Amino acid sequence: MSRVLFEALARHAAQQPAAVALRGEGGALRYGELPGAIAALADACRDDTGTVALIADNGPHWALADLAMLAAGRSLVPLPLFFSPAQAAHALRDAGVTTLLVDPALPLPEPLALLPPEALPLPQGCGRLQRIRLPWASARTLPAGTAKITYTSGSTGAPKGVCLDAATQLAQARALAAAVGAGPGDVHLAALPLATLLENIGGIYAPLLAGAETRLPSLATVGLSGASGFLPQALLAQLQAASANTLILVPQQLLALVRAIEAGASAPPSLRVVAVGGASVSPRLIDRAVALGLPVYEGYGLSECGSVVALNRPGAARPGSVGRPLPGLDVQVSDRGELVVSGRGFLGYVGEAARAADAPVATGDLGHFDADGYLHLDGRSKNLIVTAFGRNVSPEWIERELTVAAAIPQAAVFGDGQPSLSAVIASTASDAAIDAALAAVNALLPDYARVRRWLRADAPFSTANQQLTANGRPRRAAIVAAYGARLTALHEETETP
Repeated sequence: MSRVLFEALARHAAQQPAAVALRGEGGALRYGELPGAIAALADACRDDTGTVALIADNGPHWALADLAMLAAGRSLVPLPLFFSPAQAAHALRDAGVTTLLVDPALPLPEPLALLPPEALPLPQGCGRLQRIRLPWASARTLPAGTAKITYTSGSTGAPKGVCLDAATQLAQARALAAAVGAGPGDVHLAALPLATLLENIGGIYAPLLAGAETRLPSLATVGLSGASGFLPQALLAQLQAASANTLILVPQQLLALVRAIEAGASAPPSLRVVAVGGASVSPRLIDRAVALGLPVYEGYGLSECGSVVALNRPGAARPGSVGRPLPGLDVQVSDRGELVVSGRGFLGYVGEAARAADAPVATGDLGHFDADGYLHLDGRSKNLIVTAFGRNVSPEWIERELTVAAAIPQAAVFGDGQPSLSAVIASTASDAAIDAALAAVNALLPDYARVRRWLRADAPFSTANQQLTANGRPRRAAIVAAYGARLTALHEETETP
């Protein structure tokens, strides 16, 4: 229940009132001030009805809106800024959003921009928020207890709303805080959009439960643009300035950070835990990061389980695995090799039948445990490639190895029912450089898993062209739709040994 969080905030306010809870580019909000700021915003919105959507850049204003809606018992839909207008409109309709909380610095499309905004109370220096009521909206019946609707950006273009209660989110946050040893005096730097559940849980709730400080610079300040643009130098500068102890990254950010440090940038000495998740990570990349002094720990999770399911952590890490399950979660492997998670789960998808939050969640991910209880991922069941020779290949395995190479920033691997694998590669490198990178990676792979043919993508995979999810995973159906004929031609070519 949300009272667990607010009781912790009241305790921190009494014990360390001068300690910073949230710090943005305009100022800081201390623990002694935080409960009052949350209450003021919650009271301003308490008489509203229906679901609330939040559209804002990272900052204390985002965190305050999230916490205030939790306090007011309102269902909140955080909308990522990288969503396309069509995706955002779908989420607003799908969730029955009747009220928007928006950052006035952000442009809104018509007809939203034509509606009258109302200013909302926020402490000075914590950013600004406005409320916009949607007169044409019709509320939707949601599963009882829905506190948050997080819209996934998986393999299809239309995002799907995952309904979560407060208890699941806060139980995950407590488990994460314990796993990374968070406590008063720690500083977490938010390097992912707060609208992504992983940063929402790990970057706001977990530090606040622990009495730590969260740094909330804008997305541009930490080097993020859109869903896939990233400047590692900007993040490194923020890490140094904040003396940050904890950080959450997706694999592409980690790769860019490693390359920057290998090129001469300094690794931040204050970091204690860099959690990496959202997509499969190459063990070679983890090794490179650790060799540079980055304390990287791979994890695994999904929105339907309230974010993180398993995580390597200080004192309990095994390279090549995603760690052991968090306390309170039970992970089983079905007869088909699919991971099934029990203990904490979602309430259902928007528009579909409700389910019990403690009902098992069939993840669609393949995996296995080693003898010491560390979880290893084997790919997505629906993506599994079965070659013409009967070999099972997870495309994620091959893609994570390919994209460690500087010449191959993005790759999608195919070959179901074919004698060998092929890849669509998005790169500005020369053909010769890509061929050399492929040869180097193929030398590390068994014969049946080697990429024999490749074609160059017309443009990078992105959320804009619907070929990339927010977490950096290829949308395979969209890529096949764009390159299917050329892939077929590749497979029809004579195979070489």
